[in-house]
Amino acid sequence: MVSTLILISDQNEYQHGLLSLLSTRRDLYLASSSLDLRKCIREAVSLHALNHILKKRRRILKNNERLAHAAKTNPDSPPEDVQDQGFTRPSVLILLPFRSSALDWFTAMTSHTPSPAYQIENQSRFLTEYGLPAGAVDKLTTAVPGTYPRDHVETFKGNVDDNFRVGLKMTRKSVKMFSEFYDSDAIIASPLGLRRSIEKEKGADYLSSIEILIVDQMEALTMQNWDHVKFVLSYLNQLPKESHNTDFSRVKPWHLDGHSIYLRQSILISAYETPETRSFYNSALKNVAGRIRTEKRWPPVEVPEGIEQNFIHFDCSNPKDEADKRFHHFTTQVLPSVFKSAVQSTNTAIFVPSSFDFIRIQNYFRKHAGVSFTVLSEYSTNQDIARARLAFFEGKKSFLLISERFHFYRRYKIRGIRNLIFYGPPDHPQFFTELLSYPFLDDGVEPSDVTCRILYCKYDWFRLERIAGTDAAAGLIKGT
Repeated sequence: MVSTLILISDQNEYQHGLLSLLSTRRDLYLASSSLDLRKCIREAVSLHALNHILKKRRRILKNNERLAHAAKTNPDSPPEDVQDQGFTRPSVLILLPFRSSALDWFTAMTSHTPSPAYQIENQSRFLTEYGLPAGAVDKLTTAVPGTYPRDHVETFKGNVDDNFRVGLKMTRKSVKMFSEFYDSDAIIASPLGLRRSIEKEKGADYLSSIEILIVDQMEALTMQNWDHVKFVLSYLNQLPKESHNTDFSRVKPWHLDGHSIYLRQSILISAYETPETRSFYNSALKNVAGRIRTEKRWPPVEVPEGIEQNFIHFDCSNPKDEADKRFHHFTTQVLPSVFKSAVQSTNTAIFVPSSFDFIRIQNYFRKHAGVSFTVLSEYSTNQDIARARLAFFEGKKSFLLISERFHFYRRYKIRGIRNLIFYGPPDHPQFFTELLSYPFLDDGVEPSDVTCRILYCKYDWFRLERIAGTDAAAGLIKGT
């Protein structure tokens, strides 16, 4: 099922609607969650997860009492309807990109377990390990407002370590952090941190009975390494290799039958869609209760007035050929026309969304182009970045290759640009606006001095829609 979730200005009403949807046990994919709604979404989803954990715990305790009573009064006829557990205790998995994200989710979850009714065990340790070190200053949050884009501040403020995993255990009056996985009710982890744990232990039986999967900030996870996400998900709801002292008479029948994946609720949260996240939604969510995906009609992004945007289409009928067809069109059609122009063969920045394409273009320039160029990638050191920016600004290098991951992590303002070539539309629409504004950092630059080319095919639909707007993007795709 695909439906449109109407965004409501009243966040309390929005949370109420969200909780109503979650209570149906259907999978939910929030494909365009805004920064303004991020906190209230966390609060609602964390409440739903805690409610699931506490209901499960109450059911187990009640059945424990029934079994104990039957053992005393009628030992030959114990109750049979006590299947209330999985193979292992963890039933909620929350996948996040950074430790700061884990701290936000911890705050959201503990907001529903206030003191003195609940005691938070190991809270100071958690705040120490998942916050900034003592005395550290967060330059993003302390900078003058407007220095950094808001989405960059919200994503990278705090502790941005991407290797972590922590267990959370609920009892009647306490929440315990850093519990052992097999003694935890929920696991909060990054895909990288969980993958390293799985590879070290050569197994992940603690993921065999996950009943609620939450993946937040999927747009950031795609910028890290999506293979880590796929690796972790491949271990979810698999039959365990060891028994782990499981009382199989208490295990729910669908776990025993290997059908738990069909009753797992998945909650996916992202600022925008990518082919990876839509593929995950289409292929990995098997919930028999159904699924809901939100949709958004995107307006065109704002760009400096007067800049002509030249959308260049190339034909491609098979997604497997997309990378090769794009590279062929770029190197045989786009670049030759650029090299022939004295104006466009200098002060030219080439923005490449894919890291694989970026390496390919870099190797092409190194071996074939015969022009001076420099690069800004996610692996560039501060010294490399300073050297590359200065060389390009002073005209010592004619071409500047920029990877999207570099811009995602660093967000440097780059001077000296007069010609922009997008090897493909960027995933993040704001990057398009920012890059087109950079030529005007230099004095005396007019819109007519700036050229912009965007290479695209029909498989760029998600990214193209966020740049050109839903209606215009449909026209670009159909018109070709």
